[in-house]
Amino acid sequence: MPYFHKFVSIAALTLSAGAMFLQAQSAVSSAAPAASATTPVVDQAFIHQQFGEEFALVEISQAYIRDIDGDGVDDMVIVARSKKPMLDAAEHNYRVVDPYYSFYGYGDPKLTATFGSEDPVERNLVVLVIHGAGTEAWRSETPKAKYVIINLPLKRIAVRKLQLRKRQVNAIFAVEADASAGDSVVFWDGKQYKYQPIGTDNAN
Repeated sequence: MPYFHKFVSIAALTLSAGAMFLQAQSAVSSAAPAASATTPVVDQAFIHQQFGEEFALVEISQAYIRDIDGDGVDDMVIVARSKKPMLDAAEHNYRVVDPYYSFYGYGDPKLTATFGSEDPVERNLVVLVIHGAGTEAWRSETPKAKYVIINLPLKRIAVRKLQLRKRQVNAIFAVEADASAGDSVVFWDGKQYKYQPIGTDNAN
């Protein structure tokens, strides 16, 4: 009989521990949606809302949420594809810029937008940037500014810190499609976006 009572006690403890484990799992599961709710969602509908239907997300489209212009408010950077990036500029209040060709002396995006690349990997790729405003930051219906960066040679991008003389800024690093050209970076200098091949030092 004592063995029976001992067996019942062990079974009761096992069931109790199992119940506590299930409660803990339930608590973690219920907390998971709240954590994922903070994950930025940048889908095709959002891109159409902010830039128009001439822009489409691609396989390498990954949203980077960082303060790009140094005002303390989060901005958004993402790669997209567009055959006609200038078409909806007035309708959706964005500016088309070409820091790549500006670096080489051709500063008018109305002209350089026609240059394009023959490489199918980078053809019609653009970088979309939203400068955030207010508490909604980059999600704001009326952001501080919007930019479409054209003609930047890239296979993919990453946003990370760049050392500019005595200060650090968040910048857009491009892995260029032409391996011989090396990597490059685009950064906000306080007034405009500038292109810089990695290894040169013309940034102020």
